[in-house]
Amino acid sequence: MAQTGEQFPISLTVNGERKHGETEAAVLLVEFLRDSLGLKGTHVGCLTGDCGACTVLLDGLAVKACCVLAVTADGADVVTLEGLATPEGLHPLQEIFWKQHAFQCGFCLPGMIFAAHELLEEVADPSEEDVRRALSGNLCRCTGYQTQVTAVLDAARTIRVAER
Repeated sequence: MAQTGEQFPISLTVNGERKHGETEAAVLLVEFLRDSLGLKGTHVGCLTGDCGACTVLLDGLAVKACCVLAVTADGADVVTLEGLATPEGLHPLQEIFWKQHAFQCGFCLPGMIFAAHELLEEVADPSEEDVRRALSGNLCRCTGYQTQVTAVLDAARTIRVAER
């Protein structure tokens, strides 16, 4: 059994870069990303998995980082909101959310973007219902969700056109 304050080594690839550190057994992935690695794009919200503000890609799947212990992510590949963009520019989802003002304060953005990203990896031409279902695990207190739904549908079209 781990002792309080006992540190465990952790090594993971974050946004394409190998990162090493130490953490206590009970530290959440969201806390490790923010506090140890300085990646503030992953937000701390409800700490219960309800709001989605802490969402990241963990080995390619959208997960709520407040529900994952950092030590269990040892060896994993993590992409945060900062890492979705490339040196060439923002990911199409980020670009369209920005251009269409599909967020206000930005607190919900990680959850919205990564839920949409996961959907578009599986469904190239989603329906509005598909998008609403995909985004349903994320809370936004600033918008009525329609701008986010529209942005995801537009991003799907943009991505399809770019892949032709």
